[in-house]
Amino acid sequence: MRYRRAVERLRMLAEACDQTRRVPAAEPFLREAYVFGDLLEGSDPVDAIEAVFVLNLPPEEVTWGSQPPGTAWVVDFLDLDKGGVAYYWRSFRDPVGNHVIRGPVRFWSLEGPDKSVLDALAERRFDVLRRVTPGAEEERARVAGELEAALEHLRAVHRSYWDRKWRREHRGIGRYPEHHLWEAVQGYLDLLDARGE
Repeated sequence: MRYRRAVERLRMLAEACDQTRRVPAAEPFLREAYVFGDLLEGSDPVDAIEAVFVLNLPPEEVTWGSQPPGTAWVVDFLDLDKGGVAYYWRSFRDPVGNHVIRGPVRFWSLEGPDKSVLDALAERRFDVLRRVTPGAEEERARVAGELEAALEHLRAVHRSYWDRKWRREHRGIGRYPEHHLWEAVQGYLDLLDARGE
């Protein structure tokens, strides 16, 4: 999509994120949203908006590459399955950036859309964007920690895969137990590659 259209779509995405606060819950499920990648570089056209959604879930439920519990409604509500957005999930207790998510910029939080970020993107003022960037050593440590969590998640999915109750709980809205197994394997292998092995 053209750069201008991508920024408009990001603005609409920020407004949709803001609407999630109306969903009755003790704690908001969606806490922040970030953008990274080609859009922040001013590429035109942009293959897809690369976005990260920070969830009110513990890290063990938001392992890399997985579809965490309770996210199906977010995908539907934000129209993420309609194309044009490559999305990732992160726990609010984990850093947003990692080996794939480099230099993210927050465009929405519980305080609402970040108008200054959206306006800067519309005006192509990339130098004013505050990017989240860890040092090389910090990134290596993050990958190691995420790799450990991904392996534990893969083992848990493997252990439960043939359990009828687990399979029933992990089926619905176009998703099947096979999806969870595939994502667990893919997430682990991706982090293993990032570690350099």
